[in-house]
Amino acid sequence: MSDDDYVYDDDSGEWMPSSELAAKRASADTVEVRDAVGNVLADGDSVTLIKDLTVKGAGQTLKQGTVIPSIRLTGDAQEIDCRYPGIKGLVLRAEFVRKR
Repeated sequence: MSDDDYVYDDDSGEWMPSSELAAKRASADTVEVRDAVGNVLADGDSVTLIKDLTVKGAGQTLKQGTVIPSIRLTGDAQEIDCRYPGIKGLVLRAEFVRKR
């Protein structure tokens, strides 16, 4: 028997070791972002656009096949933050990109 304290989990309605509950909450906080093909994306990945996208406010169109290097995940299941020359604060939907 371990010396771990037991705490009540409101979600499951059960008593469990605090270390197990902490691991459960940590895994629930991570969001898995998938591209248009189903590949899992991570911070720092490079992606390619799969269709032409008109960028609102910038007056530019990003063409299909454009490579976006070094993305950052935002915590949303479908949005990724990235940089592109001439466009500040570019946020793309994961459904329009493919991992390189």
